Amino acid sequence: MTKNIKELEQEEEELARAVRSSAQQIWQAGLGAFAKAQQAGGREFTRLVRDGSELQKRARQVEDATDTVARKAERSSRRASGTWGKLEQVFEERVARALATIGVPARSEMEALNGRIDELERMLAELAGEHLRRKAQKKALAQPATKAAPAQGTAAKAPGARPATKRTAAKGGAAG
Repeated sequence: MTKNIKELEQEEEELARAVRSSAQQIWQAGLGAFAKAQQAGGREFTRLVRDGSELQKRARQVEDATDTVARKAERSSRRASGTWGKLEQVFEERVARALATIGVPARSEMEALNGRIDELERMLAELAGEHLRRKAQKKALAQPATKAAPAQGTAAKAPGARPATKRTAAKGGAAG
């Protein structure tokens, strides 16, 4: 059994050496990969910075162009709105002249006429009311306050006979 323990110890030592040797190689491979990555990464980093700078320049150019276009569009819009306003005014004046030429009254003239018509209607209503009052006064004055007694030389009237008027009395009696 003693031999087995020594053999086992030797095998463990060989295994330990193999593991140390593998670990050493893995460590060295990692350092080598790190060195290469650092070397390549530095180049990549530089390339990325350069690309980013170019992109930033393009973005600034686009922003500047956009600002310029916006300013010019605003100026054009202001000019156009003034031009459209003038054009609209000229159009309205020409239409008004054409309508006046063919005899179509302007809005202000129509409003003045409507005001005059309203005033005349009010005056007419006042006159009509006054006329009706006068007519009622005349009718009230024409009716006798009390009925006069029959004339002395005439016969008594039959029931249901019509009263004599000025005209029938002048002709000589009541007409039946």
